[in-house]
Amino acid sequence: MKNILLIIMLSMNVTVFSQKENCICCTEKHAEFDFWIGDWNVTNPDGSKAGTNTIVKLQDNCMLQENWASANGKVTGTSTNFYNYKTEQWEQIWVDNRGGNLHLKGSRVANQMILKTDQEFNKKGEPFYHRVTWTLNPDGSVRQYWETITNDKDITVAFDGLYTKQ
Repeated sequence: MKNILLIIMLSMNVTVFSQKENCICCTEKHAEFDFWIGDWNVTNPDGSKAGTNTIVKLQDNCMLQENWASANGKVTGTSTNFYNYKTEQWEQIWVDNRGGNLHLKGSRVANQMILKTDQEFNKKGEPFYHRVTWTLNPDGSVRQYWETITNDKDITVAFDGLYTKQ
């Protein structure tokens, strides 16, 4: 009886160890953006409702999926967020129902995930890029701050939202 119990216990430990060993995306790097996971109410700086957002972890911890809906229901969007082993950085690919899209890249610094696009040129021929920063606040809320930076100095705020758990 003791031998059977020992064999069962050893089998369970091997199974648990194998599952953890096979989880390619169960690393600290893959958990850096987990602070954004959840169902959120999002407000503008004046306290008005900006929308709702749901962020879930999928594909065996290899990606976060965002599903956004604006307060008026006119704008929806989805992003895929993942840690890219090859480039050793986080990436986000965003697409919305108006044909808008962004491809952001970057990393976590302290309590912030900071991602930006590659440089592009506007109609005036000026270089610009987008930078989006998600800040984990001490109370568990998250601030998303999206800037468009032209000529490396002129900053326009595209979005400033405070995420609070539903």
